[in-house]
Amino acid sequence: PTRVRDYSPAMLDELTSAGEVLWAGAGGLPGGDGWISLVPADLAPLLLPEPLEVPGEGAPILEQLAGGQALFFRGLSDLVGATDDTAMADLVWDLVWAGVLTNDTLAPLRTRLGGGGTHRSRPQAPRVRIDRGRHGRGRLGRPAMPTRTGPPTVAGRWSRLPEREANSTLRTTARAEALIERHGVLTRGAVMAEQVTGGFSAVYPVLRAFEENGRARRGYFVETLGAAQFGTPGSVDRLRSFAAPDRVPGGAVVLAATDPANVYGAALPWPDRPGPGDPEAVDLGEGTGAARKGPTGHRAGRKAGALVVLVDGDLVLYVERGGKTLLSWTEDEQVLKEAATALSGAVSAGALGRMVVQKADGESVHTSTPLSAALQAAGFAATPRGLRLRG
Repeated sequence: PTRVRDYSPAMLDELTSAGEVLWAGAGGLPGGDGWISLVPADLAPLLLPEPLEVPGEGAPILEQLAGGQALFFRGLSDLVGATDDTAMADLVWDLVWAGVLTNDTLAPLRTRLGGGGTHRSRPQAPRVRIDRGRHGRGRLGRPAMPTRTGPPTVAGRWSRLPEREANSTLRTTARAEALIERHGVLTRGAVMAEQVTGGFSAVYPVLRAFEENGRARRGYFVETLGAAQFGTPGSVDRLRSFAAPDRVPGGAVVLAATDPANVYGAALPWPDRPGPGDPEAVDLGEGTGAARKGPTGHRAGRKAGALVVLVDGDLVLYVERGGKTLLSWTEDEQVLKEAATALSGAVSAGALGRMVVQKADGESVHTSTPLSAALQAAGFAATPRGLRLRG
């Protein structure tokens, strides 16, 4: 499962509509949210995650879409005899999160998640309208009729995902190749963070074979993580160039907490807060994506919707899902300013939407701190609710 940041929405729609890329659900989350996987269509049988349990009520839908058919929602609901669009749409999304249905565009996914994911409240049931006749007698108004195309959360054409490759060796080889290409340097913790079936021991034989035929190099690339690290030749050469004395710092970057480029919670453990050895800091696991808890009571982790801001590769800010809570790992005003500017730039570019920060390091954001000052210098405006920045 992944969050994609390297492609614009228009480019993704073009690739999915052309059939070059398939997207698949990989498990639901509370509030109608969930994980998705994006894979090249020609490698889908090898790389798609195994389907989850399929609800029994979805069998008629899958039967109608057998044989490679792709149908719009209204045609599909007519074929299965559904009369309740809301229930039908919920069932379609249950099949999506189970990993058996997909759409030819990401538009319905954006529409479904556009209300804020787990922070979105469930819509209230529509009220029944009562008309009054000439004698004051009440009579029910005309019932709402289904729309011609169906709800916007099920727009586009729906189809079944291809069957997964039955040969486990081929699947494991393709998965290992995708992992090492994605991470550059693959460690045990990174494999665990990707939730690979069978863990690191399942892909280790394939990585060892890659080393023997020259497709990967084994080395001690990241300190304290042991020698079972594998990198592509290009990644290793890149790391060597970073070690040069005339290296230019990489600056600040905003990433999803689950992004493979974020090594914390995967290749590296989350740093302690406020500092190593603090008696209130609790290590909840190394390399598993688990978080570390400091005196503030907040946790950093590889959670869907959360963000990290790195400056020269060091963790500086952690943004909880929804953007209301921030954690920081430094009091250096210059570093905080650089991180806050990067976060402001991501919001202004439309990547995050409106953001209202209410708490920073467990305290009100209105408290005078270096982090609060850095956010305001980066364009966040003080309001009664917190520091706000519009996308």
